[in-house]
Amino acid sequence: MASAGSSHDRGSLEEPRGPQGTASGPDRPERRRAFVARGLTKVYGKGEVAVHALRGVDLELFEGELAVLLGPSGSGKSTLVNIMGGLDLPTAGQVFFHDLELTAFDERALTAYRRENVGFVFQFYNLVPSLTARENVALITDIARDPLPAEEALALVGLAERLDHFPAELSGGEQQRVAVARAIAKRPEVLLCDEPTGALDSKTGVLVLEAIERVNRELGTTTAMITHNAAIADMADRVISLADGRIAGVRENATKSPARALAW
Repeated sequence: MASAGSSHDRGSLEEPRGPQGTASGPDRPERRRAFVARGLTKVYGKGEVAVHALRGVDLELFEGELAVLLGPSGSGKSTLVNIMGGLDLPTAGQVFFHDLELTAFDERALTAYRRENVGFVFQFYNLVPSLTARENVALITDIARDPLPAEEALALVGLAERLDHFPAELSGGEQQRVAVARAIAKRPEVLLCDEPTGALDSKTGVLVLEAIERVNRELGTTTAMITHNAAIADMADRVISLADGRIAGVRENATKSPARALAW
């Protein structure tokens, strides 16, 4: 799908690990990198009121993985994901999506990149109240190149029986699962989730996490999920901790917990 930069010069990575942008190690098979960020900084404002949201972040995300970005409010999680999703640009540094340098794109190319490659899920559902679940998802399928049928996308998140219900007739967890279905209906290569359970209780939130988990497993969608909830980290392939605009640590889960086993 990565065609958004076809009319632009494509960046090349300065220090590729392994052939064709892969990374490997003695204890793990070769993995292709979906994202590479190098030296990302983001500063809002100037002078004494300047806010340093990112301070020299280096990061890699791998194809098909489910990564959790964990950290407190103000740690830079949302800023980092917004840059990866083409919603924002860094003050300095580079971001590559496969062999495309997103930080070299103009707004038109970023719009094409978002449309063709990225699905977003936010804390608040942003559904159209006057449209049914099926119709909310169809807003995406009507403009995507090779979409999942709305019915199939909703079935994937466990809402096959709620197709013709309006948002007001759905619970908060069901509305968030409609938002997940809408995000993945265009078959994005990347799913970026910003606190998708932040407005939900534990029982309802687990249902949303199960939907995200299933999308990652069955569609192979590279998934990055922001949270401040440490319990959610157990379902990830990798946990990337942020603090004060920096990467504070990265760990791999030797054994992932299924979303249904999580509680907080």
